[in-house]
Amino acid sequence: MPKKNTFKTFLSDIPQNLFSGFVVSLIALPLGLGLALASGAPPISGVIAAVIGGIVVSIIGGSNVTITGPGNGLVVVILGAITTLGEGDMHQGFLYTLAAVVISGVIMILLGFLRMGSLGDFFPASAIQGMLAAIGIGIFAKQIHVMLGNLDAKGSIIELLIQVPEGILNLIKTDNSSMFYAGLVGIGSLLIMIFYGKIRNRYLRLIPAPMWIVVLSVGMYYYYDLVSIADYPIDKSLLIALPNDVLSNFAFPDFGKITHASFINVVISITLIASIESLLSIKAVDKLDPLKRRSNVNKDIRALGLATVISGFLGGLNVVAVIARSSVNVNNKGTNRSSNFFHATFLIAFILLFATELRKIPLPALAAILVFTGYKLASPDNIKKVFSIGSEQLIIFLITLFTTILTSLITGIVVGILSTFIIHVIINKNIFLFLKNVLKPNVLMFKEDDKYYVSVKNFSSFLNYTKLKTKLDQIPESEEAIIDFSLCDFVDHSVMENMSNYTASFHRKGGHFEVIGLDDSKSGSEHPFALRKSLPAKSSTKVNVLTKRQKNIQLISETMHWKYYANSPLEMQELPTFGYFKTRHIDKVSNVLSNEDCTIFDVHFTEGAMIAKQVIKTTMLHIHPLKQVPNFTLDREGLFEYLLEFAGYKDIDIDNHPDFSKRFYLAGKNEEKIRTFFTDELILFFESNKQYHISATEKGLLIFGNERLASVKEIKALAYFGMGLQKTI
Repeated sequence: MPKKNTFKTFLSDIPQNLFSGFVVSLIALPLGLGLALASGAPPISGVIAAVIGGIVVSIIGGSNVTITGPGNGLVVVILGAITTLGEGDMHQGFLYTLAAVVISGVIMILLGFLRMGSLGDFFPASAIQGMLAAIGIGIFAKQIHVMLGNLDAKGSIIELLIQVPEGILNLIKTDNSSMFYAGLVGIGSLLIMIFYGKIRNRYLRLIPAPMWIVVLSVGMYYYYDLVSIADYPIDKSLLIALPNDVLSNFAFPDFGKITHASFINVVISITLIASIESLLSIKAVDKLDPLKRRSNVNKDIRALGLATVISGFLGGLNVVAVIARSSVNVNNKGTNRSSNFFHATFLIAFILLFATELRKIPLPALAAILVFTGYKLASPDNIKKVFSIGSEQLIIFLITLFTTILTSLITGIVVGILSTFIIHVIINKNIFLFLKNVLKPNVLMFKEDDKYYVSVKNFSSFLNYTKLKTKLDQIPESEEAIIDFSLCDFVDHSVMENMSNYTASFHRKGGHFEVIGLDDSKSGSEHPFALRKSLPAKSSTKVNVLTKRQKNIQLISETMHWKYYANSPLEMQELPTFGYFKTRHIDKVSNVLSNEDCTIFDVHFTEGAMIAKQVIKTTMLHIHPLKQVPNFTLDREGLFEYLLEFAGYKDIDIDNHPDFSKRFYLAGKNEEKIRTFFTDELILFFESNKQYHISATEKGLLIFGNERLASVKEIKALAYFGMGLQKTI
C-alpha cells in the first residue's frame, strides 16, 4: 500500500529531502548554465527556470519526486528561435523568444485544464525515440565545438558534424594558447563525465560528476591566481558571463512579433517539445518512485505552464520535468515535492553567494557536460534497442531522426507519426482496418469472478490507445486484470510497451495484470515490446516467438509434468462430436497442454453466417475418462436454464442433494444412467469447486468456463479441476 503522506511523515522526511535537494542542485547549477548557453541565451536564464520551476511545481504540482527546470529537448528549439526571431540580433531574439516562452506556458496551462495529459500516449514510441536522438545529435554537434574552445563554429547540424574532425585538428595545431588550454579543459571534463561511473570510492561519489567539473575548473583558476607565477591561460571570452548584480538584470519579454508566422511557429515548437519531454519524464519518474505513486499528469502540466509563464517574464527558459535530475533525487532518498523546493533554494544561495566563483568556470567545461548528454540521447545502444524490437521500428526511428535533423522538430514528429501509420498499413495490407475503426469504441470492460476483464477488438495502436488506457486506469492496481487482445487484428509496439508498464505497476501494488490473446499473432522479433499481427485461423505459418502467456503455460507443463504444444491439431477429430459444436465451425486448436487423461487447449471457432458470423476464441478442457460416461450437460443454474425448463427441457434433480439441484442445471436423455453416474462423491466435488459448463459424450467430457481465452492462473486452476474430476469419476 502507498505510504500515507501525513504532516507528521512530511516533517520526518525533511532531513533526507533537504539532502537530496542539495545533491540535485549540485547537478542542476552547471546544467542550468550549460543548457542556457547551448540555447544561445544568457547563462542565468537556465538557473531562473530551475529556481522558478522548483518553487512553483513543488507547491501546486501533481508529481511526487520529479525535479523541474530547463530541459535538454528545448536547446535546439530555443537556439533556433533566438536566431530566427532576432534576425541576427541575438539579444533582441532572446527577448522575442521569452515572449514565446510565456505564451507556450499559457497554452500548457490550458492543456492541463483540458486534461490533455493523455496526448503523450498518442505519439509512437519509436518516433519519440528518433526525435530525442535528433535533439541529442543537435546538442552534440553544437557543443563539441565549444568544448574544443571554438565559439565561432556556425552552420546546420550536418555542417557542424562534418566540421568536427577539422575542429580537432585545429585544436592540435593552434598557436592560440587560450583556445588550446580551453580545449584541454573541455576534453578533461568530458573524460570525467565518461569515467565517473567507474569510480567506486564512496567519498568521491558524494559529489556528482558535473559538480566535480565545476570544482576543478574553479580550482584551476585559483591555482593560477594564487599559486602559479604564470597568468591564467584561458581568455575571459571563454568564461561564463554573469551580470554583476544578478537581481537587477532580469530580461523581460518583447511581444512585438506576436502576430508573425515565425513567432507562432516557435510557440508551437516550444509547446510541443516541452509537453512531450515533461510527459515522458513524469511517466519515467513514476516508475522510479519507491512508494509507487502515480502522478496527476494534468495537474503537473498546469503547474509547469504557470512556472514557465513566471520564468519567461523574469528572463528564464521553459520549465519542464527532467528525468536525469529526478533520478538523482530518487537515488538520494527524495520522498516528496519538498526536495524540488530545496533544490531551488540551494540554487538561489549558489547564485547570490558564489556568483564570483561561477564566473571562473570555462565554457568548454560546461559544453563537455552537454556533449555527454547529447551522446546519451543518441547513443548506438539506443539504436540497438530500437532495432531489437523490430526492423520496422528502426525505420520509423531513422525517418524521424533524419527528418528532424534536416527540417525541424515539429516536421520531424509529424513525419514520424505519418511514417508509423504508413508502416502499420503496409504490415497489415489493409488501410480500412484503421480508417473504419479508429473512431469506433473498441474496448469492453467488466468485472467477472472478482477480476476485471478487458476485451479489445479490431486494432490497438498509438491512434486509439487512449481508449484502452482510460479503462485500465479505472482498475485498482491491487486487483486482478485480464486484457484480451484475441479479437484484435493488430497491436503496435507502443501499446505492447505500455502493457508491460501496467504489468510491472500492478505487480508492485500486489495486483495481477495479464495480457492474453496474442498467441496466434505474428511477431517481428522476440522482444516483448514487438508489434503483433494476427494470423489467419487456418494459416500454416508457425509462430516461432512464444508470447509471455505461452511461456508461462510451458512453465506449468514443466511443473506439472504435462506435455505442451503451442501449435497442434490434436483435438480436431473429437470436438465435433460434442453437441456444443453442432452449430459451430472449428477453425483452429492451439496451446495444447495435456497428460494421459486431460487436455487443455485454446479453440478458435465461428458461429452464425454472413453478417451474423462471429469469431470466438476460448479455452477448454477435454477429459478422457477411464470408464463409460452417459451423455449429459451440466451448467450453473440461471435464467436461461429456467427458460429451457419452461420450454420443455427437463432439469434432472438428484435425490438427497437439494443444494446441488438448486445450483446446477443437469440435462440428458437417459436419466437413470445419469443419476447412477452422479455419486455422492462426484456431487460433493462439483459443489466444492468452481462451476464450469460440462458436456459429456462417449468421447469424454468437454469443460470450459466463459466463452473466452483463459489467463495462465485460470488454466492452472482448470488443470487441477480436471485432474480432480478424473480421479473422482
